[in-house]
Amino acid sequence: MTKIKVGIVGARGLSTLLGFQSCPEAEVVALCDLDEALLKEAALRHHIPNTYRIYEDMLESDIDAVVVSSPMQLHVPQTLAALDAGKHVLSEVTAGVTMDELWWLKDAVEKYGKVYMMAENYCYIPENQLISNMVEQGLFGDVYFGEGEYLHDIKSLAVGYNRPTSGSAGSRTSWRKYWQLGKRGAFYPTHSLGPVMKWFKHDRIKSVTCLGTGWHTAPELRQEDTTITLCQLESGKLIKLRIDCISERPHNMSYYTLQGTKGCYEAPRGLGDQHKIWLASDQAGEHPEWRPLKDYYTYLPDRYKNVTAEQKAAGHWGGDYFIVQDFVDAIAKNAKPAIDVYEACEWTAVGLLSELSVMNGGKSMDMPDFRNSSSYRDQIIKL
Repeated sequence: MTKIKVGIVGARGLSTLLGFQSCPEAEVVALCDLDEALLKEAALRHHIPNTYRIYEDMLESDIDAVVVSSPMQLHVPQTLAALDAGKHVLSEVTAGVTMDELWWLKDAVEKYGKVYMMAENYCYIPENQLISNMVEQGLFGDVYFGEGEYLHDIKSLAVGYNRPTSGSAGSRTSWRKYWQLGKRGAFYPTHSLGPVMKWFKHDRIKSVTCLGTGWHTAPELRQEDTTITLCQLESGKLIKLRIDCISERPHNMSYYTLQGTKGCYEAPRGLGDQHKIWLASDQAGEHPEWRPLKDYYTYLPDRYKNVTAEQKAAGHWGGDYFIVQDFVDAIAKNAKPAIDVYEACEWTAVGLLSELSVMNGGKSMDMPDFRNSSSYRDQIIKL
């Protein structure tokens, strides 16, 4: 069996590495990073035989696929270069940093016919997969409201990642200072949005509205303490997102809720809380009561029930192995990517449109239809 040869660009972004090393159909044979000392150390530690400081040099090698795990502002340029070189791409989130980039990305994927998949690993959290399976089987009835929250204080990441230059003190300013904490709106929406969108089967986002709290904790940063973003779906259903990467508080990066006509679900809030669910089919009487979601683990997809210790150790609650497996299957078996370019563009565009919304008093912004766009006129964003 010929293995799929994979190269990773971004030696600090190795969340998929253990997944690939657990996958018999693929192998990581190359690593690329500008930081030569970090590059060599990571390659030695993870037994990666080939290293490159120049990305284009890696693309000229005989690899079949690239994992783009560099800073966000490099995702689209490096993806376009990989597609042009005939490589498949697994891209970390977000898909891009401008609306123009998203259109370039869509056009390139359609032009070259290579596999593009966005590595939104929160969709692969076991409980999120379980809920998705239960939605598929109709246990929640007609689902019409969902929530996702990403509460993660990252102010300390405004500096770092770069080694100090000769004669300088401390670390240099990080790219996150600009492309994350230097943005307004829901700049990093996909961890919160992706799993919920997977529960709203075959729906799409029609409009985006965003409001922020203003600047309280760290007024030197452009990102507000908290933003609330509402996504109205084409069906009329609603998703609410809260993004907070500024406030001083415990992290909670994977809180979700789902409401349907026959049931509801809530993820843990912390301090001993647990995943919980209520289904009308299981309870009678006037006073609904929660049940632990673990009572319903029989609804986990079979591959999650049969996960090996090695696969589970790949990271993100075991999801990092399955995201790799889906990417490999898309290449080897011509399967549809689990998170394709159209979903990647739409979910990323929520953040970009939220920035326009919050800067215009919470104005509702129409979401373009990436899948069915037929002309440049369909790409116009109107205030």
